[in-house]
Amino acid sequence: MAKEKFTKRRRIKPAPKECFFCSKKLEPSFKEAEVLRRWLTERGKIVPASRNGLCSKHQKALGKNIKLARFLALLPYVVV
Repeated sequence: MAKEKFTKRRRIKPAPKECFFCSKKLEPSFKEAEVLRRWLTERGKIVPASRNGLCSKHQKALGKNIKLARFLALLPYVVV
């Protein structure tokens, strides 16, 4: 008989049900670097929409503003 392989599966926390920006009636801005850090991992990657609960409109705007803040040196490209 073939050996069965069991692998550990990571459980990802379910995303919040409503968009943070829609509920607070805000728009993401590159000027608020501390707010943008909330959607970055500890390695500096942008968290995908499936994990952060943002609507598609605000996820696209968030990505553009994070990239602009990186360009203006408000956020790092790489966390050391």
